[in-house]
Amino acid sequence: MSNLNPRTTKYEFLGPPGAFLISTGVPSLIYGLYYGCSEETGGCPPPTLTLTKLTSDLAAFPLHALLEASWWKNVWQEVWDTEAALMYLAWYIFCVVAWRVLPGAEVEGTKIRDGSVKKYKINAFSTFLLTMGLAVGTIVRYGPEKFTFLYERWIGFVTASILMSIFQAFAVYAMSFRKGALLALGGNSGNWLYDWYIGRELNPSINILGAEFDIKTFNELRPGLILWALIDISMVCEQAVRRGGFGGVTDSLWLVLLFQFGYVADGLYNEPAILTTMDITSDGFGFMLSVGDLAWVPFVYSLQARYLVFRPRVIGPVATALILAVNATGFWIFREANSQKNDFRNGKDTRGLEYFTTESGSKLITSGWWGRSRHPNYLGDILMALAWSLPTGFETPITYFYVTYFAVLLIHRQRRDDEHCHKKYGKDWDKYKTMVPYRIIPYVY
Repeated sequence: MSNLNPRTTKYEFLGPPGAFLISTGVPSLIYGLYYGCSEETGGCPPPTLTLTKLTSDLAAFPLHALLEASWWKNVWQEVWDTEAALMYLAWYIFCVVAWRVLPGAEVEGTKIRDGSVKKYKINAFSTFLLTMGLAVGTIVRYGPEKFTFLYERWIGFVTASILMSIFQAFAVYAMSFRKGALLALGGNSGNWLYDWYIGRELNPSINILGAEFDIKTFNELRPGLILWALIDISMVCEQAVRRGGFGGVTDSLWLVLLFQFGYVADGLYNEPAILTTMDITSDGFGFMLSVGDLAWVPFVYSLQARYLVFRPRVIGPVATALILAVNATGFWIFREANSQKNDFRNGKDTRGLEYFTTESGSKLITSGWWGRSRHPNYLGDILMALAWSLPTGFETPITYFYVTYFAVLLIHRQRRDDEHCHKKYGKDWDKYKTMVPYRIIPYVY
């Protein structure tokens, strides 16, 4: 097995220093997006928060205070909420139990480099439907005021999700040293911090009641993505309580709920599609994915809905129609591109797609959406992200953080994928790039 686990010789993300900065910066940014844009602090950003004031405050901050136990105690009391932590733990356990007990088909993933093919239980959409049924039932039975707790205990839930991310990252890192573990090619550097961050083991899994529980694929869709939908529902309930019922909920917030709820439902319904993504096929599972799946997705991606609770906006039918058109265009591109790729790889329906065969026997599509750019699905993602931000108006750039961040993330991911494919296909990848020269946006980039 040792020859299957070569030592990683090239770092990503600037190596260990970058891993440290991202590992501390991501949780800090999740908190920062709340305190910099919330009802509690008075605005988005708070009226007293300016770049000049922030710089002067940081310059005047007594660094010795960081060493004082009372300072850390105050910070901990601010971000810790025992009830929220227990509710989050119960939520995660519920997702695991649903995975185990709900029926679902077994689908094979792609062949990994040791020649094996893992099988995955597909029932994320069933878990989603069960969760939505319980949530709607609670609201109908007890009223919207019983489902506002996600808004009211926001920081407590953020802290709980980050702690779960840290715990899982350490757990899977320790698991990766067991005999026979297949390591990720990019996560076996020997530097514990970097490997802990990037993910040392390719497919960490444990046995739960006689079934193999793949930690990475489970986290990819279930706890964070479904929680994102629950958060949006909670934001609608909070606004309904404030504005005299669901009839008072603004069109802008309904739009955000529609878009994001639809995106989550689509991702869960098409769960097998993730099995061909880089996250599953080549990346290990470490803090990078755990904090992204469990904390970043639900609590950053829902920023627009949270903003519209305390800054309600009525945008009218014309703006609504235009924003709907932007989102529909993005969704059409995203879904069509992914369907073409998945059907082609599974041999279901090539729909007349042109391709060429590499020396290794792989087939690369050169027509359809994948002939227009090497990642047309990313273009759809960016358009949808823009549509989710447009209902918030233009009073603050903070609500456009998501689309800005997402565009940068997808550009970086495309470049990582390009490098990975070049290693895999060699000169055939150079040939492919001449046939499909654009990375994401046809004729632009």
